[in-house]
Amino acid sequence: MLRVQGLSQSYSPGVPVLRDMSFALGPYTFTAILGPSGAGKSTLVRCIPRLVRPSAGHAWFDGQDLACCSSAALSAARAAISLVSQNVTLVGRRTALVNCLAGRLRELPLWRIALGRYPRPLLAEAMAALDRVRLLDEAFRRADRLSGGQQQRVAIARALTQRARLLLADEPVASLDPENATLVLDLLRGLCRERQLTVLCNLHQVDLARRFADRILGLREGRVVFDGPVASFDANAERRIYRDEPAGADEGAASEPVLPGMPS
Repeated sequence: MLRVQGLSQSYSPGVPVLRDMSFALGPYTFTAILGPSGAGKSTLVRCIPRLVRPSAGHAWFDGQDLACCSSAALSAARAAISLVSQNVTLVGRRTALVNCLAGRLRELPLWRIALGRYPRPLLAEAMAALDRVRLLDEAFRRADRLSGGQQQRVAIARALTQRARLLLADEPVASLDPENATLVLDLLRGLCRERQLTVLCNLHQVDLARRFADRILGLREGRVVFDGPVASFDANAERRIYRDEPAGADEGAASEPVLPGMPS
């Protein structure tokens, strides 16, 4: 599904944010990224769809190298990738339903968008997505009148309407209360197999990563220092990410992740 190899990024000369990062994601899995502030988590999820251009390395999505492909190929790949961030990018004055349709506007002629004349099958698909995230009753409510947890769920419904196959989530529950955080993460985990969605999610909360993720990717100072299933994420692994050991310690063990279902 996704393979990253040697990915590096520097916003200024001599100040690397990502350092020779390599990992792979199997399809229909939930991978949590853990790391202290400044570890490169947000930069990573933006480099994958080339919202930030990497300084070096590759990011293959379904066999297409997004780091160096043409604009047309990148646009086609992005149609299957959705980004959900802490600051939800919804249009506040538009309804939850219209926000869900945003992921498919590229398919429509401009006159339909201008007049709000959306095809009935597309409207039905968006309504079904809102129903899946338990917001069907809010379909015609303005996005800026929804709670933070509801807005995050609308963003997920937008990804479903978009028919995304890879969802990159950048701290999606950082500003939510525990109940809504649990609801959002449980929803994402359930969608992995139900809708054949692959999720890569930045988190600060170790307990939530243990509870909802299949795998954990641990970053420190722009390097992968842990990559493995949740069952192998022990106290030593947590210390490598957050304290004690130098960032480069044991990074060789994390440089060649082996995931089930991934081609060599």
